[in-house]
Amino acid sequence: MNKSGSGGSTAAVMIQGTGSNVGKSLIVAGLCRLFSNRGLAVRPFKPQNMSNNAAVTADGGEIGRAQALQAMGCRVPLSVHMNPVLLKPETDTGAQVIVQGKRFGTMRAREYGRQKETLLPKVLESFSKTELESDLVIVEGAGSPAEINLRAGDIANMGFAEAADLPVVLCADIDRGGVIASVVGTHAVLEAQERDRIKGYFINRFRGDPSLFEDGMREISSRTHWQGLGVVPWFADAGKLPAEDALGLEDGFGSGGLKIVVPVISRIANFDDLDPLRLEPGVTLELVQPGDPLPGDADIVLLPGSKSTIGDLEFFRKQGWDIDLKAHHRRGGHILGVCGGYQMLGKTIADPIGIEGSPGLVEGLGYLNVETVLTPEKSTVYAEGEHIGSGAGFSGYEIHIGRTSGPDCERPMMRLKDGHTDGAISEEGLVSGTYVHGLFTSDGFRSAYLRSFGASSTLAYDKSIDRILDDLAAHLEIVLDTEAFLKIAKAR
Repeated sequence: MNKSGSGGSTAAVMIQGTGSNVGKSLIVAGLCRLFSNRGLAVRPFKPQNMSNNAAVTADGGEIGRAQALQAMGCRVPLSVHMNPVLLKPETDTGAQVIVQGKRFGTMRAREYGRQKETLLPKVLESFSKTELESDLVIVEGAGSPAEINLRAGDIANMGFAEAADLPVVLCADIDRGGVIASVVGTHAVLEAQERDRIKGYFINRFRGDPSLFEDGMREISSRTHWQGLGVVPWFADAGKLPAEDALGLEDGFGSGGLKIVVPVISRIANFDDLDPLRLEPGVTLELVQPGDPLPGDADIVLLPGSKSTIGDLEFFRKQGWDIDLKAHHRRGGHILGVCGGYQMLGKTIADPIGIEGSPGLVEGLGYLNVETVLTPEKSTVYAEGEHIGSGAGFSGYEIHIGRTSGPDCERPMMRLKDGHTDGAISEEGLVSGTYVHGLFTSDGFRSAYLRSFGASSTLAYDKSIDRILDDLAAHLEIVLDTEAFLKIAKAR
């Protein structure tokens, strides 16, 4: 039943990709805004996501950051039902499993492969709840349906499309090359009923004159009998929108006078903390890749969040970054740690029950006189309050395990609305840490923080993201056959 209660079926369509990182998430966000601008009640949905860049819902659940951006495209609050299964990698072979916003357990890949089919009822339950408040649901797949070795028990692509009886539109990325082979090859490896479920396709990230690919579109359509819905030219402002995948953290940003340096640790998490900083004209944000030294001309070294704090602390030291950080601090440079980065800056991190591996105690970097104990309870809450140093208001969220305490916590960074304080500042004032993510999205806090280092802020962050979503929607309106797309969704 749709939101009007008329008894009709809610329109829904699933966008699957010829591979990972073909631009599905961004296209869904743009289409959500496009159809929302037409007055439809639109909702995003992703059955299974894998990302350490999570967002916190109003009721304290977790979903993928891409679904948070898509919800912003729809102009609706976040819901755990938009992304009922979220996998948060902790090692190369294992991940924390979040189901309907809450921690379900930690599993190795093979174990999850055996368990994932049992999660389908929860996924379908969340999809039904999403349908109830929607005129249109735009579903995003994960990876590619052509990964037929993973088809058994699939809940992310065709397995879900068949269970929910959804039509599918295929997204292919021409920028990586071989786009004709990727679409035709997908057609070749799918089962007949799965091929029939795909009603159309489009080509994404085209550079140059799209008319030059008309012959390519005809060739794909003749070989697959799928309807071509258009060619999407490269959208220049895509890089200004929040990224979900750490693979996007490859370059520096800006050329402002204030230099903020971020070491890219192996399990970096919730790195959307960096998004507002990379858009500030007065800031140069440099992302330091493993193997490269921390530059000696940094004003601030920002240690980001981590999905595996102890493992990333070891990784940090293996890069020699602990030596670079010591030199930075000795020169009078400032250090800010967020969440896992905050924990690393303390004297010790204890893991008495082996949450992140073998039970034990490790030495931290020692810049804050605090100690952290990792506990199984997970904090996932909205956080609002004021920055004690400037009085600037902020809103953000906490998403962490562990409790941190010690003398430097008597000099907290933040005063929360519930009366508690958060974070710590070193005695000489050069080092600070906080559990609050998303601080820099608050224009008031970001402006005050940058001003304390002599940099001005001219960015209205949320408004800029909203404007880019409108521009993306307008971009897609021109280049895609959106009426055919809507017809496919309604013919479900």
